[in-house]
Amino acid sequence: MARMYFLPVCIFLLISAGCNDHSGSVSGTLPSAFNLHSITFSSQGATFSWEESEGATSYKLCLKDVSKPNSCDEVTTSEENSCTVSHVSTFKFLRSSFFIIASNEFGETSSNEKSSTSEDLTSLIQYIKSSNTEANDNVGESISFSADGYTLAVSAIGEDSDADMANGDQSDNGASGSGAVYIFRFNIISCLWEQIAYIKASNSGTNDAFGTSVSLSADGNTLAVGAPKEASNSQGINGSQLNNTAVDSGAVYVFRDVSGWNQQAYIKASNSEASDLFGSSLSLSADGNTLAVGAPGEASNAQGVNGSQLDNSAGGSGAVYLFQYSSGWAQHSYIKASNTEAGDTFGLKVSLSSDGSILAVAAENEDSDSTGVNGVESNNSALDSGAVYLFRYDLAWAQQAYLKASNTDTGDTFGSSISLSADGTTLAVGAYREDSNSTGVNNDQLDNSARFCGAVYLFRYESAWIQQAYIKASNAEARDRFGYSTSLSFDGNTLAVGAMSEKSDVSGINGDEATNGANQAGAAYLFRFDSEWTQEAYIKASNTNALDMYGTSISISADGEKLAVGAIGEDSNDTGVNGDQSDNNAASSGAVYIY
Repeated sequence: MARMYFLPVCIFLLISAGCNDHSGSVSGTLPSAFNLHSITFSSQGATFSWEESEGATSYKLCLKDVSKPNSCDEVTTSEENSCTVSHVSTFKFLRSSFFIIASNEFGETSSNEKSSTSEDLTSLIQYIKSSNTEANDNVGESISFSADGYTLAVSAIGEDSDADMANGDQSDNGASGSGAVYIFRFNIISCLWEQIAYIKASNSGTNDAFGTSVSLSADGNTLAVGAPKEASNSQGINGSQLNNTAVDSGAVYVFRDVSGWNQQAYIKASNSEASDLFGSSLSLSADGNTLAVGAPGEASNAQGVNGSQLDNSAGGSGAVYLFQYSSGWAQHSYIKASNTEAGDTFGLKVSLSSDGSILAVAAENEDSDSTGVNGVESNNSALDSGAVYLFRYDLAWAQQAYLKASNTDTGDTFGSSISLSADGTTLAVGAYREDSNSTGVNNDQLDNSARFCGAVYLFRYESAWIQQAYIKASNAEARDRFGYSTSLSFDGNTLAVGAMSEKSDVSGINGDEATNGANQAGAAYLFRFDSEWTQEAYIKASNTNALDMYGTSISISADGEKLAVGAIGEDSNDTGVNGDQSDNNAASSGAVYIY
């Protein structure tokens, strides 16, 4: 995927006393030798300062990449002796060094190289709070990046305002637990993150949990929001929202940004009933015109695609609904597992490929004890081991594969998180209650001495689905719940994983993993694939505290270079972006961190 810096606009030239514009060159002479003095970091970006190179007419800031001419992956150019760059991926600083090339009409001279430390990078972390922070709002329950990583949707399912639609009154707490979603966008003029919208349901109701799931289209202009505890008894598209006689039936709301955010549709299942929990999960295609919605509490005993929706003899078996937009939204398909059974919670998590033609559905409470791909589905000897189902659309939806872990075990909840690559050929599956005591990639799966340690499984499709990797945290420990959240880059070669109960009390990137001084502080891990999967980074919040549950949600940009992580238990009372992180007077208000 092409690199996306957005830096032509987002570069500020830092001009200080004594830094002159050297516009002339010495005839026939290369720019003189010079040094890159320093790189300083803040939430505003990284500032590079270097010596004057005599005879230079311009300077080029380079990220070292030996595959490029002069080993220079150009970041920006300057005619001064310093510059500040904003929103270059934190992980680029982690992976490589920087240097300056001085140029004139006769040639180029390179400076020395400088690298950043893990401590430096903590300053680059963007700290995001809602505009109306209050205790128990749980900001960060669900998050979703646009493809470029410059628009971010953040939910707060405990938010209490009884406002309706977009940008209403945030101060009236007349609907406890109604929920809200906040849209943040990176301003390429100011080079700062800004909240641009505050979004509520058109029928905000107490305890609707609006924001339990969120999904953005690739361009960041279409948003789907799930409210699984919404109680209207209507069915289909844009029905009555006023009758609350179907408790926890659930609803989904679609918003579009066309000169401002507006609600486009209010969506209910075609067989909406109490306790279906429609909207517990959802996923939009890249163009925002195909929508998958999970209803893990749905009770039909049908199997496969478009079966009978009327027989409710399999409570909590679960279902998934496919909707498409063409001048208006319409339900396209009703999907059940091939081995539907009560309590399997099929649809608890869903993920669509970019074009909306591949669908992954998790049933974390499915009970078969089979392992691998397309094994026996009918043996219920491993309670709540979990399964994932792959469906493909080719004129009609059909199940393509039935996936189990390579070390299936009772209670592992395989499918507690899932993420598909853009082309639908790579799938990450989390099992946050898996118990192996191993660490790293493809090691021992059989030692179950670390209860609820968690694992992630990588599957690839090449004419058939196969498991490619079994992934554990580098500091795997009991009850860390590694795999609680997962997110793949578009090409499927970068994986982000949340472990919302990890216990280290360090902050920032690649700190000491062994300190267990902050129970349930949480952590995130970044893995990359280059012939094999390896862990690149161990990631913590910039203000790590016990019970913050950092890693509850996670989202990665298309190129795998920008990362957002939610921490629903974070306690700061501040509002907005990059405020005071140390005031813990709003318990479980929640926060999101951008890298």
